[in-house]
Amino acid sequence: MATIRDVAREAGVSIATVSRVFNDSSIVSEGTVVLVRAAASRLNYWPNGVARSLITSRTQAFGVLLPDIYGEFFSEVIRGLDLAARRHDFHLLVSSSHADSEALSVALRSMSGRVDGMVVMAPDVDAPEAIRNFAARCPVVLLNPGQEVDECDTISIANFEGAHEMVGHLIGLGHRRIAMVRGPEMNLDAEQRLQGYRTALREAGIAPDPALEVIGDFTEPSGFEAVPELLRRPTRPTAIFVGNDHMALGVLSALGECGIRVPDEMALAGFDDVAMARFTSPPLSTVRVNTALLGERAIEMLVSARRSPDSTVRQHEVLPTSLAIRGSCGAKLVTRPDPARWRRPALLPATID
Repeated sequence: MATIRDVAREAGVSIATVSRVFNDSSIVSEGTVVLVRAAASRLNYWPNGVARSLITSRTQAFGVLLPDIYGEFFSEVIRGLDLAARRHDFHLLVSSSHADSEALSVALRSMSGRVDGMVVMAPDVDAPEAIRNFAARCPVVLLNPGQEVDECDTISIANFEGAHEMVGHLIGLGHRRIAMVRGPEMNLDAEQRLQGYRTALREAGIAPDPALEVIGDFTEPSGFEAVPELLRRPTRPTAIFVGNDHMALGVLSALGECGIRVPDEMALAGFDDVAMARFTSPPLSTVRVNTALLGERAIEMLVSARRSPDSTVRQHEVLPTSLAIRGSCGAKLVTRPDPARWRRPALLPATID
């Protein structure tokens, strides 16, 4: 097995220089870094991670705590996290074990000393104190935070704007009775999308109707179960906006079982633009989110915080959304009127896929 001495001899540098390269020292030139890493690669040399962490007090690992790791949304977040982490020679410790404040605190404690930074998504957990305590010792980036924590960088999705744009699009197609299958209560993403839906209706002179709002839980079965409830309303909606694509897939399936044609009898739109959305029949109109970028940007924030540990300047970033207009809303069949009197400018241009 190759040693650090072998790498130094192969690269023609000192052992101390090889050590500095693998400890990310800023005093080593880029040319020397390339030379040493190339020599290490030829010799198949891997530094001793345990010894290295004891010397540098760094683990070359980032922790990730998510509400769940099931489904396309979370797999895309993890993909983005992993791509960015590997670019910076970090590995990830991923967990989904925090259904409440106490579980989140336990999960954070279990990561203490094992990681150089944390990415935490807890949009429906009220645990700022646990996060604040951890952030005092280690950089933390919050994804779609339910509450702001002064000690943390944050990155979130333009939930309100995306929902507002999609509902405005449905209104522009002539719909006046637009139902919503919303996400769970106490979830920030669900609440922001609900407010975008309601605001778009009010700006078009349509009073939001609580009877047209059904609570789901961001899963396909809850979307499926929402359809019979909406169809029992005295006046049936002509369009349904759904708080995420997984529920929208359930809605689409239920409408098919009920013999309701989409979009001829019921327009449908979702949120997130998961991969499956373009392969349904008809393809699902949805709010497009670059979910992998959410993960990538979180890692970049951690790397930045690690390089400037004494900085008190926090980064707060919002990822824009755009509309992916497909067959499920019937947009290609209807001439859209000018919506300038109620619609805010889109953050990104809509596309017709």
